[in-house]
Amino acid sequence: MRQLFTLALALLFCYANIAAQPGSPLPAFLRDSLDTYVTRALTQWNIPGVAVGVVKDGKLVLAKGYGVLETGKPEKVDANTLFAIGSNTKAFTGTLLALLENDGLCKLEEPVVKFLPHFNLQDDWVEQHLNLQDVVSHRIGMETFQGDFMYWTSDLTQEQVIEKFGKLTPVYPFRTTWGYCNAGFLIAGQCIERISGKPWEDNLRQRIFQPLKMNRTLALSAEIDQATNAAKAHTIDPETGELLKTPYGKIDNLAPAASIFSSVEDMGHWLIAQLDSGRYEGQTVLPYKVLRRTRQPLSIEGRRSTTSYGIRRHYALYGMGWELSDYDGWEEISHTGGVNGFVTSVTMYPEQNLGVVVLTNTDANAFFVALKREIVDAYLGLPYRNYSATYLEGQNAQFKEEMENIHRMRDTIAQHPKTTLILEKYAGHYENEAYGSIDMVKDGDGLKLTFQHHSKLIGRLGPLGGDRFLLSFNDPLFGVKTVHFTTENGRVKTFTLALADFLEITTYEFVRKG
Repeated sequence: MRQLFTLALALLFCYANIAAQPGSPLPAFLRDSLDTYVTRALTQWNIPGVAVGVVKDGKLVLAKGYGVLETGKPEKVDANTLFAIGSNTKAFTGTLLALLENDGLCKLEEPVVKFLPHFNLQDDWVEQHLNLQDVVSHRIGMETFQGDFMYWTSDLTQEQVIEKFGKLTPVYPFRTTWGYCNAGFLIAGQCIERISGKPWEDNLRQRIFQPLKMNRTLALSAEIDQATNAAKAHTIDPETGELLKTPYGKIDNLAPAASIFSSVEDMGHWLIAQLDSGRYEGQTVLPYKVLRRTRQPLSIEGRRSTTSYGIRRHYALYGMGWELSDYDGWEEISHTGGVNGFVTSVTMYPEQNLGVVVLTNTDANAFFVALKREIVDAYLGLPYRNYSATYLEGQNAQFKEEMENIHRMRDTIAQHPKTTLILEKYAGHYENEAYGSIDMVKDGDGLKLTFQHHSKLIGRLGPLGGDRFLLSFNDPLFGVKTVHFTTENGRVKTFTLALADFLEITTYEFVRKG
């Protein structure tokens, strides 16, 4: 699905803001090859802009921007360009909870219902025992991304998100299985407000952003429209492979999980404090006890491969907003973040006093991981492996297969295959207990869907024959999926909604009500 950029974009020089510090020499890859490596990737991966920051031995030794804020426009990315950092927000939320415990205002083993007395879950015992650590370590029992469709870019308020979360049926028993749960961090944010008496975002600004001089960083996605020097969001059309500018994700109803916008300059300040026992410019901003609390393993993700690229890796754990692993024998503390139009990574090696942040403004690339790995390997003295080329080959093969599958189904639709019932019989009002309702109407040779809690979202169903349809959306983030109806005695009973795995893996069964 990768297309070449226009010649103008391919020939763009990077705009660099380098903070090279005496006494902290850059490895040869960063000195001699980084610019070529990244500018080549802009074209190969079809990425408008990239920013990279490196902290080493207490200093931001590299902060650079490459490419442009928006495809087709000349404004360049620099070290202060704002990107959505997505789930790298989670470590900030976990840190706020640990700070409040350090203040003596709560204990992380205390139950959520102590602070949110109206909090409800299907299982009464879990409801009473779910604690502050549970909600920020993905051990609630949900499948990864379960429920995210209901919340993501929806019209729901934070309170409504938590209410709907309580209607979900967990896939796993409580505290037995790691399952990535964005709504858990919203619950944590609400608890932070009740414990401190101030909203999550005010705590964030006052306790972390301001003392760390993260002066351009935004707590809420609602603030980005008024910001200067902000990267625009981009995605790839799953059917054409075309690079598209896409609206910013307005996700403040999940703010403590994913809403922060920041730059490599500001994120460098965050990493300096993280790697120097919470100190920044000689002042303790985050007590080391707090940092240790966020890095305490709470959930088991699984085992890492011990053979990939010859790198020794063994375990994958999760703390309070941080993934905890090993890499060639070194402790690795990291996280990634993906939201509408952006994917990013933040990685630390405390024993090396090394931190790396990579920000990109398209959500359809693995280069943000490849670049991080290349930089880390250079510092660890490992051989150059050109991860970008390997990852790109794999992603191109996957995207090609997906696009060919969609095109085959479009060809089937063009043949006007016979459906089990006439299209008018599929139209109607459908309800799901957790989500709410979807309405379908006949629209030409297919059906058009509108959604109760996504006022800007439109889905379209093309018949594939029988009770199978191809579902696509006006927002490419939601994906292109095959969906099914169940019919009986000439009537529709249910419709099963499937979405892009990037958004949610689980499906939703909607019952025909009218």
